[in-house]
Amino acid sequence: MIDNLPTITQMECFIIYGRVGNFARAAREANITQSAFSAQIKRLECTLGVKLIERSPRGSHLTEDGERFLPRIRKWMEGLREIVDDIRPEEEEPVELNVGILRSLGDIQMNRHVARFRMLYPNLQFNVFDMPTYQIHQAMTEGRLDVVSTYFVEKSLPDGASREDYAVVRFCRDNMVYYGPRMDVGKSLLTREQILSMPLVLYPSSYYMNQIYTDYFMDVPMKYRISARLSSPYAIVHYCQENEAGALLPERLLKALGCTDGISRLAVPLLADGYLIYRKDHPEASLIRAYVNEILASFRSRKTKGSTD
Repeated sequence: MIDNLPTITQMECFIIYGRVGNFARAAREANITQSAFSAQIKRLECTLGVKLIERSPRGSHLTEDGERFLPRIRKWMEGLREIVDDIRPEEEEPVELNVGILRSLGDIQMNRHVARFRMLYPNLQFNVFDMPTYQIHQAMTEGRLDVVSTYFVEKSLPDGASREDYAVVRFCRDNMVYYGPRMDVGKSLLTREQILSMPLVLYPSSYYMNQIYTDYFMDVPMKYRISARLSSPYAIVHYCQENEAGALLPERLLKALGCTDGISRLAVPLLADGYLIYRKDHPEASLIRAYVNEILASFRSRKTKGSTD
């Protein structure tokens, strides 16, 4: 029964939209990307089975169902906050954690984990940064991040760091798929040769994520037909929806964004392990471990329900 209920994050996003009436401003206030914000609203509408927001090229506005739902869920959320405030112990000094998320992993689900974790630790302040690998490495070297999620462990560790000083925890195994909703590729498994014969969207040349693709196609005597280089998976998804091009993206991310059309599985599987990294002697190591365990529990639960993670 609980699976049929909206999440706190979805309802908070809807309340923010109801206040500002604009997706871009609402996403900024929620501190997530507009694509991630829109995905939260779509998942809420799917859970409820009604359309809450009418979208058009000229803008967006609440539907009649949305107008009815907004004051009721706002009142419910205020009541929940009152309950939490009543039972919360005497206020403690706030704790701040800086979380780095590899941009190509996608931050939509990590934002969900952060929101859920803050319900357990309301005095905790999360600062979430989505970054390419080289920026994560620099921020870790400068001590600006407390915990990071990445595909690339060695490339993310600080300069001169000993691997023994860091906890490295695998939390997911992403299955890469071909996403090309405007490409006519049929329903069969795609070979590497077929993928390289079509326009492909990649990350900027400086992004280490491209190394995964280089290794994947290493023994195929064909070159990329590059359609575009874009810096985030959300931009890549949008580009592929608007242009005749495809990309290799995590199946988990596409499902979270509600993308169901245009996905093809690969004849030669391409898997990427996602890791959480933090310093073992970090002053807030126990809190970080609790955060890591929350993420692990979430991914285990989703795997049990048939996810590819």
